[in-house]
Amino acid sequence: METFWNTIARYNEGTWIPQIIITLAGILLTILLYHRPTLGVKRSMKAYMVFLNGWIAVVYYLTYGGIRSYHYILAIFWGILALIWLWDLITGYTTFERNYRYGRLVAILYAMPFLYPLLSWIRGMEFPMMTTTVMPCSVAVFTIGLLLGFSRKVNLLIILFLCHWALIAFSKIYVYQIPEDTLLAAATVPAIYLFFKNYFDQNLHKETKPSAKAINGFLIAICAVIGIALSLTLLNGLTH
Repeated sequence: METFWNTIARYNEGTWIPQIIITLAGILLTILLYHRPTLGVKRSMKAYMVFLNGWIAVVYYLTYGGIRSYHYILAIFWGILALIWLWDLITGYTTFERNYRYGRLVAILYAMPFLYPLLSWIRGMEFPMMTTTVMPCSVAVFTIGLLLGFSRKVNLLIILFLCHWALIAFSKIYVYQIPEDTLLAAATVPAIYLFFKNYFDQNLHKETKPSAKAINGFLIAICAVIGIALSLTLLNGLTH
């Protein structure tokens, strides 16, 4: 645990200026995507996501997290996400077409990266040994919010990777004492369901086996299991 937080401190000390620039760039591109969704803006956002995921892989894990166990596996994980975004940038698969159905949830997801440092501060952490907006879980929850806000046509492979990462956060809550990661873990419950429900709603006219109704029921069951697991995790944390 000490190694984990020490690497975070070194990362924040060495990159706090780039982190501010990266965060401001993300805010600007998100605003433009909502108010001026030109092809150039959409491509710029995808290029930004390539850079952002590559930053997590190379700078966060390989450069500053090199003394952690299995850091190279985590770097590969985020490197793959960067490559998926690069493929999306080249092919134009994700259209970034606005979906107005989940506005409130999306707003909450956008706020979560800024809640990470706030929660760290509330529980007595101080800079540089605290979570910030340009760390894996902050990037993951921002990406989930972004894609949910523009979920007419998205790359489900990115969603599967991020949901997998979010579920890993369950263990980090206790192993590294990061209660902030409950934010990301909790976000997966509605996100998994809504992304795939949206996908199946768009394909209801197609015959599938099993049926869309059966798959929808399966998704509800999966999300219920995740929700129960999260609740038990939080309850266990309160009683210890």
